[in-house]
Amino acid sequence: MKKQVIKVVLSCAVVAGSFTVTSCKNSGSSKNVSRATGWKINAKEGGFQYNTDFKEQETAPGLVFIEGGTFTKGKVQDDVMHDWNNTPTSQHVQSFYMDETEVTNVMYLEYLDYLKSVYPPENPQYANIYTGALPDTLVWRNRLGFNETMTNNYLRHPAYAEYPVVGVNWIQATQFAEWRTDRVNEIMLEREGYLAEDAKYKAATGETAGTFSTEAYLNRPESVYNGQIDSLQGKMKKDSVNAYAKRSSGIIMPEYRLPTETEWEYAAQANQGNREYNNYRGRKKYPWDGDYTRNGQRVGRGDQLANFKQGKGDYGGIAGWSDDGADITAQVMSYKPNDLGLYDMAGNVAEWVADVYRPIVDDEISDFNYYRGNIYMKTAIGEDGKVNVLRDSIVYDTLPNGKVVAVNLPGEIAMVPVGEEETYLRTNFSTSDNRGYRDGDPGSSRFFDRFSDEEEEEDTKKMYNSPKHKVERDSAGQLIRQYDKSNNRTTLINDEVRVYKGGSWRDRAYWLDPAQRRYLPQYMATDYIGFRCAMSRVGSKSKTKNKTPRGKKVR
Repeated sequence: MKKQVIKVVLSCAVVAGSFTVTSCKNSGSSKNVSRATGWKINAKEGGFQYNTDFKEQETAPGLVFIEGGTFTKGKVQDDVMHDWNNTPTSQHVQSFYMDETEVTNVMYLEYLDYLKSVYPPENPQYANIYTGALPDTLVWRNRLGFNETMTNNYLRHPAYAEYPVVGVNWIQATQFAEWRTDRVNEIMLEREGYLAEDAKYKAATGETAGTFSTEAYLNRPESVYNGQIDSLQGKMKKDSVNAYAKRSSGIIMPEYRLPTETEWEYAAQANQGNREYNNYRGRKKYPWDGDYTRNGQRVGRGDQLANFKQGKGDYGGIAGWSDDGADITAQVMSYKPNDLGLYDMAGNVAEWVADVYRPIVDDEISDFNYYRGNIYMKTAIGEDGKVNVLRDSIVYDTLPNGKVVAVNLPGEIAMVPVGEEETYLRTNFSTSDNRGYRDGDPGSSRFFDRFSDEEEEEDTKKMYNSPKHKVERDSAGQLIRQYDKSNNRTTLINDEVRVYKGGSWRDRAYWLDPAQRRYLPQYMATDYIGFRCAMSRVGSKSKTKNKTPRGKKVR
């Protein structure tokens, strides 16, 4: 035993009684031996546990891998709308994953079914969870149009199962992505033996009180499933030193989320098919090759390559020849994918992206993963020094239009804005909320009349002075909606308006250009905006080994 200990500590030993030095063996020759200390990794007796077999991130359900790179973000053609809101800039995007198709009705119905099972709306405590997630089906109504068929059937009828979901606002889309993250990680942990096979169904059917939250599992795993996780663990509880998976286990997936505007535009352009060695040959006007919207190939010649409005009163061609195959939205995968394998990156429905809208991109922008909308948060720590889990409490928010949505669900961890502990003497960020950074917030000192002698309301001096509608409740619980009727408002832009990209079935071909950008308040929904999810790539940029092997000479 003593001899074995000496072997671990001293990789090079001098043999006693002689002057012969033994050959030094590389202690890192085994992936389960530390190159720092020589200690074992993943020893059954305990010690440091790590996933040394990890190869690369697995592609999560529904996603397509998008290798990152450099491209020109923004428009380089004439601006016929005179918006001047997408000045061309050179951007680099890290590799990421994106949904192959837009989120469909049946995908969203699975989400609603889960909420209805776990948080029954007939329970007054949970009533607003399910109703807050419901799409607004009334978006199909038009004062001078007959669309009640879509109002009553579009979301739930099987005929529209694989059509993109609409009537979903930006907030609902982000909450769907959070729910999807938890469900995917739940099944990943089951597959690897950290959870029992029936754990997810017990929670989904209400047999087990509480549910699974990824962040709660990582921070306080014993709190998951309302503290009943011990009875729901799988074979790893018996076979492993660690009964709970960690980030270092390599099993937990990064979160599903909305793509950033830069990611969405990069993926829609799909310049891979327009590349020659290390350069792009010009710029693609649409997600497909060519300057026209019609198919020029022998098969299907003349048909439209996307679902959009061809002209006034023309949503789908004439009788007997429906040149785009649809009048409203179309079933996903009805048209050819772009060169990255993504469907409907032009037409069908426009799509929410993560960014807060600004018409001007600052001249000192980040040229690496540009994104406006960062709000940095941290886990809340309770009086016991542990991460605070909201086991029984639910946090709701009343949106400006009166809709009530759940911000936190039972079993999730509480989050609070970062403070001075995280920002003190930092140069890369100084506050939690960075949505207005260098564009109208007080810290940016960008006011129209900052140096005016007149005393005015601060709101009237800001660059983006938007209406502030209020929703309150009276003593009886009834909503009181107060409209902002001020004459001093100068814009509709604020920190709650979000970008949406891509043309839709209601739009002309002009909006099919991936660089086009529009905005809408994050609490509003329409019959032509949907969404798809994205996921960050961790690890290597590329999935292909196209570099020269180390040590090999190139002639």
